[in-house]
Amino acid sequence: MNNIKISELYSLEHTLAGEYLGKFTYPWEALSGISDMITEIGKTLSPDEYDNPAEGIWIHKKATVFPTAFIGAPCIIGAYTEVRHCAFIRGSALVGDNCVVGNSAELKNVILFDNVQTPHYNYVGDSILGYRSHMGAGSITSNVKSDKTPVVIRNGEEEIHTGLKKMGAMLGDYVEVGCNSVLNPGTVIGAHSNIYPLSAVRGVVPANSIYKTAAIVISKE
Repeated sequence: MNNIKISELYSLEHTLAGEYLGKFTYPWEALSGISDMITEIGKTLSPDEYDNPAEGIWIHKKATVFPTAFIGAPCIIGAYTEVRHCAFIRGSALVGDNCVVGNSAELKNVILFDNVQTPHYNYVGDSILGYRSHMGAGSITSNVKSDKTPVVIRNGEEEIHTGLKKMGAMLGDYVEVGCNSVLNPGTVIGAHSNIYPLSAVRGVVPANSIYKTAAIVISKE
């Protein structure tokens, strides 16, 4: 299970949640506390740098938020981030610096590291997206199984029982997800990996891989 540890997936200096995530071994262990973590961090943010337009919402003064976007608490939006037309941030969202939350994108119970892009028609729920990861247009994280049973992560022959009814995807640093892909509940994608467009991904994709189909996952040269 070493390949799916927080220490293998993420560079923690690229998020305000670094200290919080450092308390855990595996990223999904952090999902239940995201809301409280955002609230606690928000209380420490300087009013010289962050606006506080409503209770539980902190927006960096150098961020750009379109007037048609909805932002629910608790939420932190970092410097130089763009929250575009009709974005829907339902709450419990920590969005880092230099991010893009695009038109009609929806976020819920997430950590987006710095320089993450969810630019076009994306749903990201109960997920953690690492530094410089990118969701192609229409790609989504599916966070609930159709039978509503707890999510199980499949790592080769190993089955990891998370005990969570809601878990989306854990994307390592520099992950590229192709357009219109679905990341099924319990997906973990290692750093520097690429997912082909129109993929239905389940389980663990190793770091430095190219995912073409479930049967064709190759290592990058």
